[in-house]
Amino acid sequence: MSTSTIKSISQLGAQWQTPDPFLFCAFHYDKFPKGNGKLGPSQSLAGRSIGSDFSGKDGWSMYHGQEVPGFPGHPHRGFETVTIALEGMVDHSDSLGGTGRFGDGDVQWMTAGKGVQHSEMFPLVHEDKENTLLLFQIWLNLPKRSKMVEPYYGMMWSEEIPHVVIEDADGKETEVQLIAGTLNGQKALPPAPDSWAADEDNHVAIWLIKMSSNACFEIPAAAEMVSRSLYLYQGDHIKIGEHQINNRHKVDLEGSETVKVENGNSESYLLMLQGRPLMEPVAQYGPFVMNTQAEIQQAFAEYQQTQFGGWPWPVVEHTHTPHKGRFAKFIDGTIIEK
Repeated sequence: MSTSTIKSISQLGAQWQTPDPFLFCAFHYDKFPKGNGKLGPSQSLAGRSIGSDFSGKDGWSMYHGQEVPGFPGHPHRGFETVTIALEGMVDHSDSLGGTGRFGDGDVQWMTAGKGVQHSEMFPLVHEDKENTLLLFQIWLNLPKRSKMVEPYYGMMWSEEIPHVVIEDADGKETEVQLIAGTLNGQKALPPAPDSWAADEDNHVAIWLIKMSSNACFEIPAAAEMVSRSLYLYQGDHIKIGEHQINNRHKVDLEGSETVKVENGNSESYLLMLQGRPLMEPVAQYGPFVMNTQAEIQQAFAEYQQTQFGGWPWPVVEHTHTPHKGRFAKFIDGTIIEK
């Protein structure tokens, strides 16, 4: 490992900075209270800025939800969202008629493409215990040629996501969940068909890494010009060479080199994002990501005219019945119950 393996180390904020081809990663860790039987919190909402509550008061936020936490109907164009719900539930609804409830390790991969509206509500399904939410939403850019593809949404159910367990020389284990990419001959489930991740030459990897205390793990080299970032979101610290990376920090790495990660004395949890950069201009305004400002203006104009298919649901905070299990109803009408 050369001294140039580490490019930078920085502290994590509420919204994590990511390398091209990613746009950013939103991290949500909410210790929601017991549910009220209507998927909302049993505790009072007094003192919160309802409609825009990012306060973290009492360990949780309502976000843009009025009665149920989450993000009511809103539009997107020109990129993809990869939503990893490690704990808690997400109720999805979209303008094309797709719906679903997923969580407890499930992953939703959505291509906004030429335009879609969707809502992401966080139903508090448990009335007898707290409803913890631990969620990543990763925005992955689309190349210019794919920004106007048809919208798509697919599910990676937790039971089907590959897990790779690696032991070091001392028998200490590291477990890697493959959301995208390959490791030790195992390959993640297929990404969205028009994704930058669909071409293996782009070396896109989204890994969730769990390291036992004092474990060592080597991340294999990918290729030249590949970006790679590690995010330590739970644990004490890790070491790469002589550099110590503390909890709630990220480290940007050279993707062309093998990286040896040494864990500290506590169990550690990391997210790794990797991919070949698009190296295209990015014009972003709110929920739209295109290549030029003129395309952003066009996106706003088209949304005002078409609403990207309209909103087929009775409310923008659309949720499913309290005791509904995990399921997905896709745009073509296919229904999967878990």
